[in-house]
Amino acid sequence: MKIPRGEALGFLETLGMVPALEGADKMLKAADVELVSYENIGSTLVTVIVTGDVAACEAAVDAGVAAARAIGKVTAHNVIPRPISDVGDIVSVHDIDNY
Repeated sequence: MKIPRGEALGFLETLGMVPALEGADKMLKAADVELVSYENIGSTLVTVIVTGDVAACEAAVDAGVAAARAIGKVTAHNVIPRPISDVGDIVSVHDIDNY
């Protein structure tokens, strides 16, 4: 997936797949964002990546963090407003469309 110009990227990293899935579910339900990918980082760390406008990504990440923390551990979260295209290309390497 090519990240559209002007869109933001939202990240949620958890310890384990179950909190990541719970967080991803709430992220996608809370705001108008699209799932870009998820990454199994190693050492049981899982990162979920979404894209949308800045406000939507912020709302989605906030909802995802709250949901994931309710059942597990959140290790990191972030929103990058309007990243340069090279960053979008990096996160698109393992996008959902390739699975």
